[in-house]
Amino acid sequence: MWECMKRRHRERWESQGFFKPNVDRGGDPFVIPMPPPNVTGSLHMGHAMFVTLEDIMIRYFRMKGRPTLWLPGTDHAGIATQLVVEKMLAAEGVKRTDLTREEFTTRVWEWKEKYGGTITNQIKRLGASCDWSRERFTLDEQLSRAVVEAFIRLHEKGLIYQGSYLVNWSPNLQTAVSDLEVEYSEEPGNLYFIKYRVAGGSRDDFMTIATTRPETLFGDVAIAVNPEDERYAKYVGRLAIVPLTFGRHVPIIADRYVDPEFGTGVLKISPGHDQNDYHIARKLGLPILNVMNKDGTLNDVAGLYSGMDRFEARDKLWAELVETNLAVKKEPYTLRVPRSQRGGEVIEPLISKQWFVTMEPLAERALDAVEKGQLVILPERFEKIYNNWLTNIKDWCISRQLWWGHRIPVWYIVGKKCEEDYIVARNAEDALSKAQEKYGKSVEIYQDPDVLDTWFSSALWPFSTLGWPDLSREDFKNFYPTTVLETGHDILFFWVARMVMMGIEFTGTVPFSHVYLHGLIRDSEGRKMSKSLGNVIDPLDTMKEYGTDALRFTLCMGTAGQDINLSTERLTSNKAFTNKLWNAGKFLLQNMPDRSDFTAWDLLLANKFDSEASLEKLPLPESWVVTGLHELIDRVSTSYDKFYFGDAAREIYDFFWGQFADWYIESSKTRLYHSGDGSASNMTQSVLLYVFENILKLLHPFMPFVTEELWQALPYRKHALIVAPWPTTDLPKNLLSIKRFQNLQSLIRGIRNVRAEYSVEPAKRISASVVATADVLEYISKEKKVLALLSKLDSENVRFTESLPCDANQSVHIVAEEGLEAYLPLADMVDVSEEVKRLSKRLSKMQTEYDALLARLNSPSFVEKAPEDIVRGVREKASEAEEKISLTKNRLSFLQSTVST
Repeated sequence: MWECMKRRHRERWESQGFFKPNVDRGGDPFVIPMPPPNVTGSLHMGHAMFVTLEDIMIRYFRMKGRPTLWLPGTDHAGIATQLVVEKMLAAEGVKRTDLTREEFTTRVWEWKEKYGGTITNQIKRLGASCDWSRERFTLDEQLSRAVVEAFIRLHEKGLIYQGSYLVNWSPNLQTAVSDLEVEYSEEPGNLYFIKYRVAGGSRDDFMTIATTRPETLFGDVAIAVNPEDERYAKYVGRLAIVPLTFGRHVPIIADRYVDPEFGTGVLKISPGHDQNDYHIARKLGLPILNVMNKDGTLNDVAGLYSGMDRFEARDKLWAELVETNLAVKKEPYTLRVPRSQRGGEVIEPLISKQWFVTMEPLAERALDAVEKGQLVILPERFEKIYNNWLTNIKDWCISRQLWWGHRIPVWYIVGKKCEEDYIVARNAEDALSKAQEKYGKSVEIYQDPDVLDTWFSSALWPFSTLGWPDLSREDFKNFYPTTVLETGHDILFFWVARMVMMGIEFTGTVPFSHVYLHGLIRDSEGRKMSKSLGNVIDPLDTMKEYGTDALRFTLCMGTAGQDINLSTERLTSNKAFTNKLWNAGKFLLQNMPDRSDFTAWDLLLANKFDSEASLEKLPLPESWVVTGLHELIDRVSTSYDKFYFGDAAREIYDFFWGQFADWYIESSKTRLYHSGDGSASNMTQSVLLYVFENILKLLHPFMPFVTEELWQALPYRKHALIVAPWPTTDLPKNLLSIKRFQNLQSLIRGIRNVRAEYSVEPAKRISASVVATADVLEYISKEKKVLALLSKLDSENVRFTESLPCDANQSVHIVAEEGLEAYLPLADMVDVSEEVKRLSKRLSKMQTEYDALLARLNSPSFVEKAPEDIVRGVREKASEAEEKISLTKNRLSFLQSTVST
């Protein structure tokens, strides 16, 4: 039933154009560019989180009357997609290299057309009210044109260059990968201690270095120590002999980077295979040696180890070091291993010729945007992280050795060195024309085989999707800059900051005014979800079991930027909330006039609650609940405006369940059922409808399906709920009714507590005397039916008086509030004699248990020998028992006094 209902609403919303921005209505557009999920993806909880939060924003501002655009799309995901298709080909017995580049990309496009829509359809099931007619793909013709244009403009400004530098290299994927695609894991390994002899010294002149990667010693270019380390001061300026290299010498240098406390305090500098060593070498002007091939085997620099796998070489090299007495020792050591997010293999820092973007000048303007308030990051604490990263930014390696993606728009001249002669152009025809102009008609050219990093095209997403570089496009003029970029805090650097830099560079404007960062979703124990832990929660299964609305409501209950621990308890609770809402809707519909009774509906809808006078005329429960609603609308609207979605959700939850459902609906039954007062019944129906329809409006951005279904079930709806106007704020409140109804609630709770304390049968009606001042009695007595119904009193035997009842000394006394008390005759609730017997027997048992606990605590052998937590537990039990005995004695004494009376 629910799936059919969801599909019906989704199709109706989209077919009627509710997802499209209505620019004709005027107002400042509210625009969100959706973070494009990978085209290879399948819905996970991270997707469910961003879809829920962004849909909440869009639905809220749509109801507020602003033109709203939520622009969806998917990312071509270079590495991930190429891997998927390569695995598919492998199943057919075909390798990628068996095909031409064109044949392979054709197969990828075929795969994309067949399977690429999976993630989009799953996002739709969550209720995403995106403008699907504007859906984009990063390899669309328009977006590809924007990528080429961006590359050319950056190159023309001298911000793109080519060079050989240290990058993260994936030996299996055979490409450079970004920092984001490298995951570090702690794994058991070894710390190897190796002798480096000092050239020209005696046999005792050697330095011991500690390394986790002995196979890289073939790339050593220096040995470094801390200048303040006196142990090695005598060797600084001399030469060391690299083991197993047939006597290759390297200088011994001093640098403050070296930690004298780590290992032996001696550091081998292998700049071709370690980021830190690389920066030291660049700083000191040391040479850079690469000992690794791109497939993870050692190259000719490694001599006899050439062609050997890096890990195999490690074991063999250590064995030879042991044999030649150059090995000191090997110790177990926990390694921080960089692994490919995609393939899982160990990433190799490797010198490789790549294309880079100079980031510093771009970063300066992105920093200024936050400092000047042009960009607001929520939560604010992430500004510090953003600023720190941009202040210490490194140049961006943008080339990838793949076949799937945006081909780098660079062409080389056949017969010329790539570094010296290349042409940057928008297409092959333009490149050939430029080459012929420079080298003659017979010139031959070929395009750079690499593609651009996927994050390069993603950095253009907020404006390339709206038509840039064509600034005359209507979408660009109407919707750029966008309003909010919502995403996970873990990609603040890799995506958000780059979008800010590119947006300012190419459009002169910050691409969005706000960045909203959500936390990560963890399991109920706070652990990151992973297949290896077996704790992954599938959102599709969750929607099936608990409902889409319950899942959305659960995900939005967190705080911006904070990780969320997702548990079945939370989901179960919010499923119950959905059911409570549904049942409240059923109650409402069952107690409204028949749809065909136009006169009754005219009277019902004619009642308005937008003036102080209208609230003052209402009975106490009605005035209380309407005032509470008006306060709720103000608080929730403020929370929505500030993006405090968790606060808004909790406010609505508490009001609906704790006030409307538990109190007002129950109170309303006194007027709806056998009241004999038509006008009172009509007013109650009006209030029920007014409050409930506004709750549906407030709740709709969180729970779109159940709220729309209930809204459509209400008669005489002028709009679908998705486009219904948001409730008006600053409506009148009768604050006196709040205080008065709270007094009534305190009285009812007090009576309920006494009934529970004396185990009064649920169906039994008891009498009561309510004692209060005249002004309190005036409004409390008017709600005699409500008091009787909710306290299960015998309405014929409820008395309101300013003086003590004659049976006060035989009654249980309740003080609800100052100036409001009640007396409940004991004889109405229990058989006093039997209760005395029961409590006496209970007291005797409790005393026996308490004496046993005291005996243990008075035993020195127990207190001195038992574990501290056990002793503490016994003391706590004894304290609790003592308190219960005291309470039971007091009650027994009271009962006995009534018997004697």
